[in-house]
Amino acid sequence: MARNQNKIVLRLPPYHCELNPIELVWAKMKNYVASKNTSFKFQDMKKLFAESIERIDAVKWQNCINHVVEKVEPKMWQLDHIIDEQLDPIIVNLENDSSSSSESDNDDDNP
Repeated sequence: MARNQNKIVLRLPPYHCELNPIELVWAKMKNYVASKNTSFKFQDMKKLFAESIERIDAVKWQNCINHVVEKVEPKMWQLDHIIDEQLDPIIVNLENDSSSSSESDNDDDNP
């Protein structure tokens, strides 16, 4: 469907909700409801939730997007490079070796 509209779908890596601006918006909405909720009645919470949606305008959305793009994403790229530098490569030899593990074990027995 996206390809038919000449759109590119960008996917977030799994388990990295901090890269999704909607998580910041959702947090703002939950904080609003929590700060205004005094009755803890379902109908009152529904009303507060509707109010919280109305409070999220285009500017607040853009601020959340900017935060992710300008602050969170660069930090993740920096951490990615650090992790790559710290991990030693693992080399697995798939070819047959001239000695077997049983031969090596026998060598340990004889000094």
